[in-house]
Amino acid sequence: MKKNTLVLACAIALGALAPATWAQTPLTPKAQLAADNKAALTRYNQDKALCNDEPTSTGRLQCRRDAKTEYDKSLAEAKARAGVTTSTAKGTAAAPVCADCGKVVAVSVTEKAGESTALGMIAGGVGGALLGNQVGGGIGKDIATIAGAAGGAYAGKKIEEKIKTHKVWTVSVQYENGSKNNFEFDQDPGYAVGDAVKNAGNTITRR
Repeated sequence: MKKNTLVLACAIALGALAPATWAQTPLTPKAQLAADNKAALTRYNQDKALCNDEPTSTGRLQCRRDAKTEYDKSLAEAKARAGVTTSTAKGTAAAPVCADCGKVVAVSVTEKAGESTALGMIAGGVGGALLGNQVGGGIGKDIATIAGAAGGAYAGKKIEEKIKTHKVWTVSVQYENGSKNNFEFDQDPGYAVGDAVKNAGNTITRR
């Protein structure tokens, strides 16, 4: 009888000591993170429940925002303690967006009319006036001279624009931040759709 009592007493003593021994066993970082996240979620739910006691909708909304802020802070602290850094799904650190970096999304070629100058209009006007001066006589001759000068000036303007007409290459770029921009070139820049580029002053360059 005494022997059984002694065995039972030892078993009770060991049972009482076991939980304390287990509690001292350190958790793995993953297990600790899971425990901290669970505790943070519990506090978050408790805080949200307390927010229902706010008398106004504005107060309740602000209370929930504060609770969410504290929850996010607790999660971040738990990750820091576990040595977890913010990363992408592939496990690599997220790269910052490059505001000057983008890709070519379109390349087009058009003909752009040249700009006329006063010299072209004057030359055309003089030529037209000389031709008009050969027509008729008296007032009619004067009218023809004036008409010839006006027509010649217009013709000179158009001829100069035609001579200076040139091709323009327009390259459309979409940036990593979602914006777009077009760049014009007087010669073929050699870009194709899909090329990676970046800003270089008022133009672009490959990257």
